[in-house]
Amino acid sequence: MLSVLRSWLPALPGVSWLSPGTATLDSLLQGLVGACGISVLCNLLRVHAFIKGFSDPGRASGDRVQLHRRGGFMEAVQLWVLTAVLGVVGSRVAALVVLEFSLRAVSARLMAVPEALHSSQLLVQCQFSLGCALTCSLSFLQEGAPQSTLSLALSAGLAGLLCWHTRSLWGHVGTMYKLHSSQRYCGVCVALLTWSHAIPGLLRRALALAFLVAAVAALSLINRDFLSAADALRFWTPLTICYTLLVIYMQEEQQHRPGGQAVFQTVVVRLGGLLVLMLTVGRWGDVLHILVCFLGEGCCLLRAWDLLTAHQTQEAELGPTRGSPGPRKEGVCLRGCPEVAQASRKDKDL
Repeated sequence: MLSVLRSWLPALPGVSWLSPGTATLDSLLQGLVGACGISVLCNLLRVHAFIKGFSDPGRASGDRVQLHRRGGFMEAVQLWVLTAVLGVVGSRVAALVVLEFSLRAVSARLMAVPEALHSSQLLVQCQFSLGCALTCSLSFLQEGAPQSTLSLALSAGLAGLLCWHTRSLWGHVGTMYKLHSSQRYCGVCVALLTWSHAIPGLLRRALALAFLVAAVAALSLINRDFLSAADALRFWTPLTICYTLLVIYMQEEQQHRPGGQAVFQTVVVRLGGLLVLMLTVGRWGDVLHILVCFLGEGCCLLRAWDLLTAHQTQEAELGPTRGSPGPRKEGVCLRGCPEVAQASRKDKDL
């Protein structure tokens, strides 16, 4: 009976990952690489946010935004949950997520979104998309390789090593940075004190390269399923229109209502729009995988909620200083100085 059930499982839509074999192991290894990449990004963002908040001279020590240092058990649970989610999500849906985020990042750059918003919120929001980018790229690069499982195992080992080192770095900075930066006898903390401002730029360049490779892989993985140009046109036309409308809507929402609530609303809107689109032009397996993506996005955002709060606080503090232009000061001076007001009216009349 088990053999009969096993023979039927690959034929069911969206559950081919349940059948044991090399494909299942490869999917789990790809998911592990993606989960480790998310953890590396999150740990480096925490290190930068902590040092930036600690080095702010205008912020008292008791007013600094507290970043949570979770225990090893919770970190392991989140890592394996993301590994399972990214292993379940197929390469097709991962490619769609990658293309959606790539379009969103490019539009944010073209629409002249403020640099603080681009370098903080976008880096936090791209965590699950980064995991999908890594799994999509590995699926494309390892397709047809004779020793794909061994290569993926080596990649997972390297990703796990980087994840462990960045997690140790965040634990060291969160615990000892205050003492070591003042005493200046720790090489790691002194180096971070000098070069921590370069972390966002380094992350942006690394993410740009990762998403560039993933976008090429995503286009190839999606287009290989079409038998003719007409089938491809019927798929890409509504997808492009839907993505464009979603990106415009999300950019306007984030500018009018920045914060954690807008971030969660953005996730629901873009994945919900992709779900409706797959119900019309996609497959049932794609619908199932998009539902799993909700779990992955929620896990990433809940894990980085303190980072979102820290960036929102920093932007709220920078907002009044950037939003207080000269005309406001001129209005105060005109109301307080009648002579200056009368002179300015004469200049306007002339």
